Amino acid sequence: MFKKILVANRGEIALRVIQACKELGAKTVAVYSEVDRDTLAVRFADEAVCIGKPPAAESYLAMSRLVSAAEVTGCDAVHPGYGFLAENAEFAEACQGSGLVFIGPPPAVIRKMGDKAVAKQIMREAGLPVVEGSEGVVTSLAEAGEKSQEIGYPLMVKAAAGGGGKGMRIVPDEAGLGSVFRTAQAEAQAAFGNGALYLERYLERPRHVEIQILGDQRGNLVYLGERDCSIQRRHQKLIEEAPSPALTPAMRRAMGRAAVKGAKAVDYVNAGTMEFLVTEKGQFYFMEMNTRIQVEHPVTEMATGIDLVKAQIRIAAGDPLVWKQEDIVVRGHAIECRINAEDPENGFIPQPGKITSLHLAGGPGVRVDTHIYQDYVVPAFYDSLLAKLVTHGQDRREAVARMRRALDECFIEGVKTTIPFHQRVMRDKRFLDGDADTGYVEDLLNGGGV
Repeated sequence: MFKKILVANRGEIALRVIQACKELGAKTVAVYSEVDRDTLAVRFADEAVCIGKPPAAESYLAMSRLVSAAEVTGCDAVHPGYGFLAENAEFAEACQGSGLVFIGPPPAVIRKMGDKAVAKQIMREAGLPVVEGSEGVVTSLAEAGEKSQEIGYPLMVKAAAGGGGKGMRIVPDEAGLGSVFRTAQAEAQAAFGNGALYLERYLERPRHVEIQILGDQRGNLVYLGERDCSIQRRHQKLIEEAPSPALTPAMRRAMGRAAVKGAKAVDYVNAGTMEFLVTEKGQFYFMEMNTRIQVEHPVTEMATGIDLVKAQIRIAAGDPLVWKQEDIVVRGHAIECRINAEDPENGFIPQPGKITSLHLAGGPGVRVDTHIYQDYVVPAFYDSLLAKLVTHGQDRREAVARMRRALDECFIEGVKTTIPFHQRVMRDKRFLDGDADTGYVEDLLNGGGV
């Protein structure tokens, strides 16, 4: 096991990694920007290093500063969390070049699967069903125009180098291609330092279902069930649950086996997620792979009883998987609501500011992953996630009932949050019926639901 791990992130995921390290007996080093000096990650880590000014480009995205922080504090490994540099092959290489173990897949795998056009081609060759689209990146509007004629409208423009909804736009028809392409290109460049885009056929109102996998350095791979992430706004996930209410046992097995097959095609190691789109008729298509721990990993942990972050660390340290596929059992149902500092009544505009009063839920079957506390100041520089509220029940009905109760117990004052939105969803008939696709939130905000 590692002696000391640098946590190259912030917020709740930094704290989550520190907790896992403590349980494994590894010391931790937190990094922080000037505005994050008073965070819980800094308080609970064994050591902390300031790495720069608040803008991410001058702190959490500054590779040389992160590597230097690991070197001067005597770390032997780096955990990137999610976001920032978690899927950056150059950062993984920089860590390895300095004698640090990067807790994630090998740089070559990150590079292959991080380029979504390349990833789709690899999965196509591996025999996975893939949505029709451009075979590589599209570098100009003229080329996009030619490819769009082959694919047909509506189509989706996507950033090749990243995810999280950035650089992703729907093009309804030929007239809208120019403006959408330029907007997506600029957004992708700003978010990932890479404006490369690719095109794919747009599937209207699918479900977004992802398969969690773990792979060790000996070639062993397992899947840990699925998460349904269909409730999203502008391709940003808001609510996730496991298992998906839309899958039959046969579909679940088929998707899980496909995920493992795809991961084996790239010799995948560590935790990863294969993301699929599922049509109303039950057809599923590979969309992309995330080569990191996911924001929504707690629902899988609650449903399987497996600590994914500790598994990541053990795998990176060279330990073999302790589970075979038949050992993975999903028990009951888990739901996660992302509580963001956003105003759901005003276009989900971010709400930086000071938290003046706070109470978070507890009780049977409730988990809260958070980094906030009373008087914490939510900065304007980063993602607006405040907490992940997760409930688990013997079945979906109990998990939903617990989520309703937990949301009603929570209050965060001083900034507006998405709690009222989640309360509305948990009482909406369409959600309760398990009938939410990727168009659900738009329908709800436009007056649908109850």
